[in-house]
Amino acid sequence: MWGARQVGKTYLVKDIFAENYYKDNYIYIDFKKEDDVREFCEKTANAEKIIEYLSLLKGKQITENTLLIFDEVQECPNIISSLKYFCQDFREIPVIATGSMVRIKLQRETKKRGAKENNKFLFPVGKINQITIYPMTFDEFLMNSNKMLYNAIKKAYEAKTPLDTKIHELAMEQIYKYLLVGGMPEAVDTYIDDDNLFEAREILKVLYDNYLADMELYQASQEAVLRSRVLFQNIYKELNKESKNFSPGLIEEKSKTRDFATSIQWLTMAHVVNQSFQLKEHITMPLMPDNESNFRLFLGNIGMFSHQSGINAASFISSERENILSGIFFENFVASELVAKDLKLFYWRGKVSAELEFIIESDNTVLLYPVCSKRSRKRNDGGISSPDIRESASISEKTDFRHE
Repeated sequence: MWGARQVGKTYLVKDIFAENYYKDNYIYIDFKKEDDVREFCEKTANAEKIIEYLSLLKGKQITENTLLIFDEVQECPNIISSLKYFCQDFREIPVIATGSMVRIKLQRETKKRGAKENNKFLFPVGKINQITIYPMTFDEFLMNSNKMLYNAIKKAYEAKTPLDTKIHELAMEQIYKYLLVGGMPEAVDTYIDDDNLFEAREILKVLYDNYLADMELYQASQEAVLRSRVLFQNIYKELNKESKNFSPGLIEEKSKTRDFATSIQWLTMAHVVNQSFQLKEHITMPLMPDNESNFRLFLGNIGMFSHQSGINAASFISSERENILSGIFFENFVASELVAKDLKLFYWRGKVSAELEFIIESDNTVLLYPVCSKRSRKRNDGGISSPDIRESASISEKTDFRHE
């Protein structure tokens, strides 16, 4: 199970799944804390030996009715190699491995590119089912914060009927609170339990600082650490300019995009940052970037993006919020929602200021997602009110937007 830090992987697997379906019959291993287990598993990928060791250590016979949970597996990549042998020799025993997999994924990529044979780590391609966990999306946030409103919106959506004006206003209130709180489970939990936006924001600040600190754990050099941190800290600044394309010189004078290539790779693999590529002027399927030097970066969590912006939290609940908040808050929000649906991000730019913020390929169909704030619309009549996001009807495989 992939996922960024603190998105609720352990809670989902242990506190919800294991407690409900394997009550008193699961073994949970935290490779960050259990040094003896980590040292044992680093020396062998033999599933039979691992099962025997864990049975004796925990005093529990491991059978097909026992769930094994390996958490924080980035601390012991060899346990991932062992999953191949669990699958081959002990398929009846359920195993779940969770953690922040950035190092594991990079080792896999290194192996593909021809790493030395003495690198013992082998990713069990085709032997495991992979799931990526993202911060809570808006529908998940609403489902937990106001289930009745969630049901009302869902019912109207399925019936393709507009919401009553007052209900729509309630929904918009929740949208703006979500922009402020974001989808990190701990922050959402605090907001829902205590109805305290201030406390939720304080938790976000701690999580944001933890993300910066965690970069030290995964980088190969101090230079990479520094560049990853400064890149992460400047996502809002990069988007809050006219082109919104990534500009390395805005972060570090006279630098080139290639100087940040490793940092971008780290941050996107860790699901901390989402990357959107510019499409060719003449759009064809499958969607292909125009030039990999033209791209935009978004933070993986809209709450952290709002925190990074430095904007006063009161702006999100102010009656003047539509005139205060710029369109990039909604763009980062939409980017996160689309990525959580396992969709790749693309955008299109024409001449002068014409653009489509998101173009998505799904089921052999191209979907258009223009996103604009009301404030932007006053400058450009073609804008769409925030956060009114329209999904286009199907368009042909070859679509030319050059006419603008």
